[in-house]
Amino acid sequence: MSYDPGVALDFFRAAGKPTKVSRSTVIFAENEGSNLFRRSKIYLLLDGDVDLSAARKPLGKVKKGEIFGELAAITHAPRTATATAAADCIVIALDDKEFAAALEKQPNFALMLMSMLIGRLRETIARLTAAGALDQTAELEESAAFDPKRLSELVSGLSNDAPIFYQQGRQVMSEGSKAALMYAVVSGTVAVSIGGRVVERLGPGGAFGEAALVDQQPRLATAVAETDCELQPITRQAFLQLVKTSPQFGYGMLASLAERLRFLTERLK
Repeated sequence: MSYDPGVALDFFRAAGKPTKVSRSTVIFAENEGSNLFRRSKIYLLLDGDVDLSAARKPLGKVKKGEIFGELAAITHAPRTATATAAADCIVIALDDKEFAAALEKQPNFALMLMSMLIGRLRETIARLTAAGALDQTAELEESAAFDPKRLSELVSGLSNDAPIFYQQGRQVMSEGSKAALMYAVVSGTVAVSIGGRVVERLGPGGAFGEAALVDQQPRLATAVAETDCELQPITRQAFLQLVKTSPQFGYGMLASLAERLRFLTERLK
């Protein structure tokens, strides 16, 4: 699903209002974290230009109709860049609660944002590979995008496929292959690797393989059962239905993708 500024505008208007930002204003700063009094926000630029930089080096510009600041807003992690108004601007900002409220009204927006994040994931992995930096990449902490019980409730009724048992060491999917399914971990642990390097481990409630279902391109990574495990397969049709009917599922998948992108982006610094 390609980026549509009109869809983004409708989504942001569902829970936020336009705000004027004067030229040279720092909208958010690198390493700035969310707290009780200042929650990280995701922004839509309605008018003007915004400069992005990291470690005092320019990263690029945000143009009219584009979204920025989504990684910290979704993952609640410190900012990876600084955003400064390069001209007088108008933005709509949503904190995590407002974002979730807008997602309740327009869950399909999650699919468009996933597509954006996956495109950036592919670009980041390509840059890391070209720079030979994947060998130095650390490992993302074991994560679970969903509460296992809640995930089971969401999947039941949308998929007729029973969980599949994988013995320790068995490959679940391979980097570069075509995709028909994504998977949710019911029990056990799955190791996810890129270029032969393990970058993530997923326990019960973890989900993987969704990227290739969204953009229908080859798999980004290889996944192997690190222990004996049970995995719930989810077809593309069931995945799209979950995104459309469950804002919680969409938010969980966005958080998982954003965390992976944030983690790999930091390796480029």
